[in-house]
Order: sequence, then C-alpha cells, then structure tokens
Amino acid sequence: ENVADFLGKDEDGEDKPTLRRHRGGREGRFRRYRVNVLVNNAAAIGAPVVLEAHPTQPNIIGRVEYIAQFGALITDFNLIKAGALHRANGGYLVMDARKLLMNPFAWEDLKRALRGREIRVESPGQSLGLMSTLSLEPEPIPLDLKVVLIGDHMLYYLLSHHDPEFGDLFKVSADFDWKMERSPANIMLLARSVATLIRKEELRPLDRAAVARIIEQASRDVGDSRKLSTHMSSLADLVREADYWAGRDAAEVVGADHVERAVEASIYRLDRVRDSVQDEITSGTVHVETAGAVVGQINGLAVLELGRFAFGRPSRITARVHLGKGEVIDIEREVQLGGPIHGKGVMILASFLASRFGNDKPLSLTASLVFEQSYGGIEGDSASSTELYALLSSLAELPIRQNLAVTGSVDQFGRVQAIGGVNEKIEGFFDLCRARGLDGGHGVLIPATNVQHLMLRKDVVEACAKGLFAIYPVDTIDQGIELLTGMPAGAADAKGHFPPGTVNRKVAARLATFARRADEAGGPQRQVTVINRNGT
Repeated sequence: ENVADFLGKDEDGEDKPTLRRHRGGREGRFRRYRVNVLVNNAAAIGAPVVLEAHPTQPNIIGRVEYIAQFGALITDFNLIKAGALHRANGGYLVMDARKLLMNPFAWEDLKRALRGREIRVESPGQSLGLMSTLSLEPEPIPLDLKVVLIGDHMLYYLLSHHDPEFGDLFKVSADFDWKMERSPANIMLLARSVATLIRKEELRPLDRAAVARIIEQASRDVGDSRKLSTHMSSLADLVREADYWAGRDAAEVVGADHVERAVEASIYRLDRVRDSVQDEITSGTVHVETAGAVVGQINGLAVLELGRFAFGRPSRITARVHLGKGEVIDIEREVQLGGPIHGKGVMILASFLASRFGNDKPLSLTASLVFEQSYGGIEGDSASSTELYALLSSLAELPIRQNLAVTGSVDQFGRVQAIGGVNEKIEGFFDLCRARGLDGGHGVLIPATNVQHLMLRKDVVEACAKGLFAIYPVDTIDQGIELLTGMPAGAADAKGHFPPGTVNRKVAARLATFARRADEAGGPQRQVTVINRNGT
C-alpha cells in the first residue's frame, strides 16, 4: 500500500502527489522506514562504563523530542533519545550523588528503574500523571547494570537515615578517608603520584627538597604530623603553582623555595580578613595584652574558617568573682551568643571547681565568665581550660602572664584535652607577638595530646629554635596554672588541705572567706550551678 513512496517522478517530471504530502520532501518519505539506533557499543571493549556529568531526569532515562511544524509539535520514533541508563546497560553508570539529588525527578525515576529492572522513557509530566496529551510511549527496555554514586560522608548518612529504599538499592558502600598514614610506603606513593602529574602535564621536575616540602604540606593540610592528605586536587594545584614560580625564575628544576612561594601566595590571596583582625588588635581597637600580668584575665585562642582558609584569632577572656549563692554565670550563654557545646564546657569547669574545693561545705560565690569584645556566636569547648585558669586566678588573686595564650578543653578531673585547629591558633598568637616584638617570653599552652598534630609554619619553627617563642604541652590544669602564675599548684593531703604558698591553697582560703561571710550574713549556700539563658 506504500509503493507510491518508492516511486520517482511522473512523466511530466513532477513528484508524485503522495511524496508532496510527506513532510521533508523526498527525504521525509523514507523517515518511517528508518532504524533509530539508541546505543551502539559495537566498538566498545568490555562492559560500558558511563560517567554522567549532568544527571537530569531526561539525561538518565532518555527523552522523546519534538519538532515544531505549522504551529504544532510533532514527534515519531526517530526522536526517541537514549539516556545514561541505555548507554550503560550491561555495564556501569557513575554519577555525582549531590548533582543527582539536586535535579528534580531524577532520583525517584532512577530508583524506579532500578527497582523494576527496566527503563521506561517518560517525561516528568507523564510519570506524575499530569499530562494527558497523546504521545509516543516506548516499550520498557530490560535493565541490568551497576550504578555507582559518589558523594561525601554526610550525604551518605542522610540518605541512609531518611530514604528507606537507599540501603536496599545500594548495598555495597566504600568509605574513602581524606587522609592516610604517613608511612614510608605512602610517602613513596604520594611522590610517584606527583611524578605522574609532572609527566602528564609536562611540568618541570622537582628536586628532593621540593618533594619533601610537598609531603610536609600534605601533612599540614590534615593537621597531623602522622598523616598525609589524600586530596590530590589540592596537591596538584600546589605543584602547578610551584612550576609557575620556577618558570618566573627561569629555573629548570622546581625547588623547595618555589613550593614555599606557592604556599605563601595561596595564603596571600585569602588572608584579607586575617590581616584586618590582626590590625585591629595591634592598633589597640581590640584589647589583647601580650606583656605584663593581670588577675582574672587570660588570652584565649579561637579559629575562624572562611571557605578553605582558616586562621587563629586571639581573644581576651576575663573572670570576676564575688560573694554569692554558688553560681557560675556564662555571660555568652545568658545573651544567647554561646552554643550548647560551649555551655557544656562551662558546666564541666564548674563541676571541677565544686569537686575540688566544695567537699566540706557548699561554695558561696558567684562567678562570671565572658569573651571580651566578642560580638558574634561562640561555640566549642576548646576555651574551657582557659576560662578555668581565669577563674582560678580571680579566686586566688594571682596575676596571669599575658605573654602566654592558652587553648584546650578540660574534663571534670582537671585533665586538659585535645582540640582542633592547634596550628592555626598558635600561629595567630605568634603573628600578634611578632608584630609587637618577640622577647623570648611569649608562648602558647596546648594540650599534650595535640603535640602529634603540630605542623607549624617555617617562621614559627625558626622562632622556637632561637628561643624567641615557646610551646608548652600540658596534661592537667595544675601544670598550666603553674606556668601561668609562676606559683606551684599544690596537691591536697589526706585531710584535703593544700600546702601554703600554692595556688590551690589561696583559692581554698578565698572560698573559705566567702563561706564565713555567708554564714555571718545568714544567707543560703548551695553547690555551684551554672546560669544559662533559661535561668537554670
């Protein structure tokens, strides 16, 4: 019945009437007889591996395209286009989980295809039943493939917790760490990876010192002297920038100085806020002492993270005590600037204070703690030992050295615990002390368990080697208070009494004075409690 489609011109040289009725003229009359090849893996070797960089719903399951003709949209089987599932059928499909979840309908349609083991080409409107327009409905295609989703840890945890189908469809998980042991074997593997990058991109070779500097930076990136970073993209960028600086010097080989310049340049491009903070402190706008000794005042250290750049910021923490009802007032918490972890740290130091000095009778004091000139939220417990030192200083009426800064959390037994960002905190206080002039007395108290995390800048290491700056690892509050005040902490005897001439003896004596005055005034006494914004 379609023989007229294959006839040529009539005897007058005109196309047959049937030909004129087909859109597209002579070429359009054979359109219905074409074969639409969705996927051609004839030249492929082995199972197909498809990486879908833009995992939208049409790009995954396929789509039916339309042509505008005479004001209408028309289609036929030639306009059926394959999706990533078609191309990867019989093999592997790799996608970025975050991009997949950000595209509407893509995640649900992918799960539907995996559950049903078939590919059904439908538009989002058809799959949701929102369109009743008559169109092509291609038959489902059997599906047999492995889908690999790549994403961060948090995304995996969220999907596992909130999507009950996730665990059934994706049964095999591989958790890749962002750091590895700094062993000789791993150092060699990292060096070989750098050499591969150099050969691939035809960069200048690195000498031994340059490779060693890159290894050091890999440990600095993870903040642990025992580990190496596995984030090869950052290390590759460092190698490329070091190659640039070697080119500027017309050097044939990249040296350690070129790597160091690349590191410094990457910091310089991001340190505007750090320089502004340091300028406010050195100019006196923000008050931080680096000389002398003050009662109830201490230098704390915090870390500010701005994108990929983090830096340390010194801050002044003060404590005041007076006769009261056994309360430790966390002013940050009172005004809703302190987070729950910071509040927990204050409660822990209050518990330590009560357990050490409140065995005979309830403590009759009211103490207040605050981060001076702080106008934003404060979170974390890394300043809890610092606050406790300030509180002990205020109770004992002993001045604290202002040329020292402190970081570290504390537990209820007075042990100083590890914190994060130790390198940035040390360097932040070092920069301030260097701007004002190092005199050999400046330093930072850190938890002893953080020593393994030290990967400091070259200038800090050199200053420590010359005796201009010091880092003091401490295990307990007693060790720290001795360094800060220059007076022995003192250990209690069998009766719970502290020896004369010690910090703890002075604290106990001051608390006994408060208790006696409270008894004389007839006021109530109670154990130490922490006042937060809820008034509890």
